[in-house]
Amino acid sequence: MITNYSVIAFRNLLKNKVYSFINIAGLAVGIAVAMLIGLWVWDELSFNKYHKNYDRLTQAYISQTFNGQTGSGRAVSLPSVMEMANKYSADFKNTSMASWNFGHLLANGDKKINKRGMWAQPAFPEMLSLKMLKGDLKTALKDPGSIVISESVAKALFGNEDPLNKTVKLDIKKNVKVTGVYEDIPFNSEFNELNLLLTWNDYLLSENWVKESQTQWGNHSFQFYAQVADNADIEKVSLKIRDVEIPHASSKTEKPQYFLHPMSRWHLYSDFKNGKNVGGGIQFVWLFSIIGVFVLLLACINFMNLSTARSEKRAKEVGIRKAIGSLRSQLVFQFLSESFLVVSLALVLALLIVLVALPSFNDLSGKHVRFPWQYIQFWLMLITFSIFTGLISGSYPAFYLSSFNPLSVLKGTFKVGKWSAVPRKVMVVMQFTVSITLIIGTIIVFQQIQHAKNRPVGYDRQGLLQIDISPNLYGKYYPLRDDLLKSGAVYEMSESSSPTTGIYSNQIGFEWEGMEAGATPLFGTIACTHDFGKTIGWKIIDGRDFSREYSTDTAGFILNESAVKLTGLKDIVGKTIRYNGKPRQVVGVIKDMVMQSPYEPAVPTIFLMDYEWANLINIKLLPGAPVEKSLKKVEAIFKKHDPDSPFEFKFADEEYEAKFRAEERIGKLARVFAVLAVFISCLGLFGLAAYTAEQRTKEIGIRKALGASVAQMWAMLSKEFVFLVIVSCAIASPIALYFLSDWLKKYEYHIELSWVVFAVSAVTAILITLITVSFQAIKAALMNPVKSLRSE
Repeated sequence: MITNYSVIAFRNLLKNKVYSFINIAGLAVGIAVAMLIGLWVWDELSFNKYHKNYDRLTQAYISQTFNGQTGSGRAVSLPSVMEMANKYSADFKNTSMASWNFGHLLANGDKKINKRGMWAQPAFPEMLSLKMLKGDLKTALKDPGSIVISESVAKALFGNEDPLNKTVKLDIKKNVKVTGVYEDIPFNSEFNELNLLLTWNDYLLSENWVKESQTQWGNHSFQFYAQVADNADIEKVSLKIRDVEIPHASSKTEKPQYFLHPMSRWHLYSDFKNGKNVGGGIQFVWLFSIIGVFVLLLACINFMNLSTARSEKRAKEVGIRKAIGSLRSQLVFQFLSESFLVVSLALVLALLIVLVALPSFNDLSGKHVRFPWQYIQFWLMLITFSIFTGLISGSYPAFYLSSFNPLSVLKGTFKVGKWSAVPRKVMVVMQFTVSITLIIGTIIVFQQIQHAKNRPVGYDRQGLLQIDISPNLYGKYYPLRDDLLKSGAVYEMSESSSPTTGIYSNQIGFEWEGMEAGATPLFGTIACTHDFGKTIGWKIIDGRDFSREYSTDTAGFILNESAVKLTGLKDIVGKTIRYNGKPRQVVGVIKDMVMQSPYEPAVPTIFLMDYEWANLINIKLLPGAPVEKSLKKVEAIFKKHDPDSPFEFKFADEEYEAKFRAEERIGKLARVFAVLAVFISCLGLFGLAAYTAEQRTKEIGIRKALGASVAQMWAMLSKEFVFLVIVSCAIASPIALYFLSDWLKKYEYHIELSWVVFAVSAVTAILITLITVSFQAIKAALMNPVKSLRSE
């Protein structure tokens, strides 16, 4: 019987090629989309699980109130975390203070590479459960002058040689000994870019400010990681450490409160607002999971719609089978077997689609997802998923078709009933509701990104280079600048402590006349050289720029508009602001520059003159000159002044564009899924239109014989589908409005929702419907009525 069912199923597929293609193609695309989304979701949910201490590893965060707003971040002070580690040692299995992930120049002979790494305490490698290929996990960072490197760094520096106990020159000025090599950390880990580890005690001795910070409670410039003891509760330990810094706070309004943020929440719950966690990437995990389920549902709806729509075509087959003794259970099994055959073929096609699309999907989503061939759980889930899909897709047609009365079918009196089309119409409405919602969402995401991109940034990004100052370049500002300006490739050059695309330091300690008593205003604080403003092209709106003509500018300030607003001072140019007790005069005010998030208001920022604090070179290439030639000239000059370091730079405009990367990826993914959802919906619509035209062949012939035009026939066959899409628009619009309004609230700088978007989406959906249906409608309307009426 199974062989018989299979043969009949194949015959039916070959007999109805168009419907078979629509069913298989629609299901395949639906399964492929669901599979890709499933791989993306799994990668997000498994982020950081490479580390065995995933469930117990935490990082200290601090919440502080400045300018009336409570902000949370992971920059902590050394005295605070030292007290935590000592006072609550019973609650921690391991702890480690750490620096930020800085860039370092590593050299072994002629081989030189720039890689990112951290200074950390000896327990850190064990806390991260690094997979050591060479050396001891527990003691690799114990001795001064040690360095632990990743496998790829070892390969780049030493090739196939054993790197253990070999010497590497660090940042041109110090030799360190390789005491360990660890396996490269995978892409879906917070520490993916951690390529080397250096000993913490060496860091304390590296610069005076680091050593002095051990007694500075207000210097939040470090990180603290803690592996909570197995018998301790993370939330309870978090409460214990909360007020450790309050007795040492510079102001009561600051209210510094510590808490432990578990590794299991770093990636998907990273957003904080007013001191509370408000989610993060988990919102997109839910969003794409829902999209995946709905896209698959759309494909299943197509199958059910087309199968039930063609029920009359197979009514006689059912009647004959029942008349010669077939049981209903046998008919159900036959139709389910046809359903499973379609699902199986669709599954094979879906796997091929996923394999072909995965590289492009990874590029689009910024992932490194691999097909999980080796996991039996994946295949079990896929088989279960296929069985479920086959049952969902085929159950209704199977039980519906097998319930026909054989007597009425064979006598020709069988009618499907006037309500039989209602489920199909409901399903079409569901399909297009999902598709239209995705269309609206895609347009809004695109508009929001463009809105932020078109925001005036307050400086000129074009041809602006950002280069880290290497150890050899400190103290060479004027010789380097003179050579660059003489090269004919550079318009201007300066140095600063932050790039134009970020603010590295936020500080308190500013006072002025009339300031509210007890207030602790926080300003972004950037040190720069005289020519910074000319290099980046900022806009002076009051006062003047820094100038070498005024020797007092070394004790001067330039404020942005937001900083002036925060002070509340009128006619601020010429007035005095004290910084850490020392008076400085405001010489100018600039237009707000977008240096942080392009979706948020500009940060109140103060610029001051300080050649020693600056650690970044800004170069403005000569406008109009060929960029490639200019870069070669600039590189030659850098090699002249620092032959030991590789020439590496970043374009400011590219760094600014990177700020949109997360939203753009989400937008592109949503756009792809929206197109696929519309494609699946249109496949089903095309099939239903073909069926409708086929069922109404005689009616069309009679109407044409009585003088109906092709346009009238087209309108008659199309209006039902257009009406269903209009109903879908009416349902989709408020759903999209609700969710998108909520999404836009997370951005302070955002667009306002316009009715135009909803109208354009509705018109687009209707046009797509008309294009999809018109082929079948016009084909039926052009048919010769003699052929359709001949049998009468």
